Amino acid sequence: MTVSFLPRVLANAVTEITPAQLKKWGVQLLMLDFDNTLVPYTTDIPTEKVLGWLEAVRDAGIGLCVVSNSKKDRVKIFCRKYGIDCITHAKKPGKKGIAECIQKYQMSPDRCALIGDQIYTDTLGANRSGVRSILVKAIHNHTFWLKARHMLEMPFILIARKRRIVP
Repeated sequence: MTVSFLPRVLANAVTEITPAQLKKWGVQLLMLDFDNTLVPYTTDIPTEKVLGWLEAVRDAGIGLCVVSNSKKDRVKIFCRKYGIDCITHAKKPGKKGIAECIQKYQMSPDRCALIGDQIYTDTLGANRSGVRSILVKAIHNHTFWLKARHMLEMPFILIARKRRIVP
């Protein structure tokens, strides 16, 4: 269990992480943040590209589960509609939701990855849980607070890039 704000992998979007790459890393269960990772905060409708990516990951035999801190019904509605398991009220960066997902799938943490857009919740929670952390750019930082959070994350992103943290 590592307490680190540095993501293991950096990507521009979830769709850049290929099923082949996940398989190469030994990932059998992919946990996904919801807001600003799969869809913007302002909608629950994914792009065709994201839908195709979800299908490709599933077709590769990799389990999918949304692990979200959200308490809103839109996460559950989205997951039901697209046939994805979900855990809400995850309390990231705490381990609760991530551990619940690992237990549900009876998976070893080293066979899991979590993709999210926030260092202070998603990356830290994944690292604390022994899960591969994958940081993607937020889809849309539409408020002052989201932009401010992103600015506070920049030093960690720059360090990760400088250290060339690779998959």
